[in-house]
Amino acid sequence: MPGFIAVEKKFTAKKMSFSNLANHDNLAVSKGNGSVRSEALDDDENSPILAGLSDDVSKYCLALVPRSSFLAMGGVSKRWKRFIQSKEFITVRKLAGLLEEWLYVLTSDGDGKGSHWEVMDSFGHNRRSVPPMPGPRKAEFGVVVLDGQLLVMAGHSSIDGAVSVSPEVYQYNSNLDSWSRLSNMNVARYDFASAEVNGLVYAVGGYGAEGDSLSSAEVYDPDTNKWTLIESLRRPRWGCFACGFEGKLYVMGGRSSFTIGNSKSVDVYDPEKQNWREMKNGCVMVTAHAVLEKKLFCMEWKNQRKLSIFNPDDHSWKTVSVPLTGSSSVGFRFGILNGKLLLFSLKEDPTYRTLLYDPNASPGSEWGTTDIKPSGVCLCSVTINA
Repeated sequence: MPGFIAVEKKFTAKKMSFSNLANHDNLAVSKGNGSVRSEALDDDENSPILAGLSDDVSKYCLALVPRSSFLAMGGVSKRWKRFIQSKEFITVRKLAGLLEEWLYVLTSDGDGKGSHWEVMDSFGHNRRSVPPMPGPRKAEFGVVVLDGQLLVMAGHSSIDGAVSVSPEVYQYNSNLDSWSRLSNMNVARYDFASAEVNGLVYAVGGYGAEGDSLSSAEVYDPDTNKWTLIESLRRPRWGCFACGFEGKLYVMGGRSSFTIGNSKSVDVYDPEKQNWREMKNGCVMVTAHAVLEKKLFCMEWKNQRKLSIFNPDDHSWKTVSVPLTGSSSVGFRFGILNGKLLLFSLKEDPTYRTLLYDPNASPGSEWGTTDIKPSGVCLCSVTINA
């Protein structure tokens, strides 16, 4: 690490720009047929990332480049592009103290017939749209953040009246502002639970291609780009959600075929023991959920003026009343930014100021408001540090 610090000081002192870093002898730009191509994209895998420097030092140098130059960096060489897309790049930027927090919101379009992703910085400013997701428009898909990337999984689409359930998985790289295709899931599904636990992604339950309720579960390993089936749930479950605590996967909410109405049971998967166990004190008909400060925040359909907060340490719940400040709305979606919970209204109300809950505030001062809100109705949101 001392060597890294020395490199950072040297880098700063010389005020090196991205153009300096990219000015290698093997970088040539050719123009033809109206296109621009970097010859460096055909680089040798064994060539150094930066001439004259070890790869470890070179990677740290690249991590210091301003985020606004990432797209250009990705065009310098295949090695640079792979590094910027990698988990290692996020790790190096974290060591350098350069990770930035971004709020990604899936927002409904004005006509209510479509949606798009938009992103805001940690102050809720600099809103911009993300390139459209590949493939046909889908609904009831899974969304997970993994290693600073956004994964959109499965779901169903309707083309000319024909409904199709998909096993497809797409990844959005926030550094390069681009989508790529990952391996398909083993089971096409929608309306299922999904979450990241210990660097792996889990998909559980939902509905299958024939509209059948599912008990199957599977896990994705980004190192192998493979989905693997794991032990199934004891019963089919759909409309549920999942989250990770202390290395275990918690699945709750929704319905199961073994209960009348909504299920209060919580299915807990232990990756080390590779088995499921069951708890009884879950919540039902959850319309919004988020994990913050190692606690789960939920809002139930029948009581949308109270937050239900789950503490996994002792499996206890407590409720917090939601104030009427700014709006009498009874429908919300959650967002997380700067360690605070945001409550986005499901009503199109230009006068509404987003409610904000700070779990670390002094008693009686937890609630406030903020001007941070998406351009339309929030369908879901995730926070990415990259």
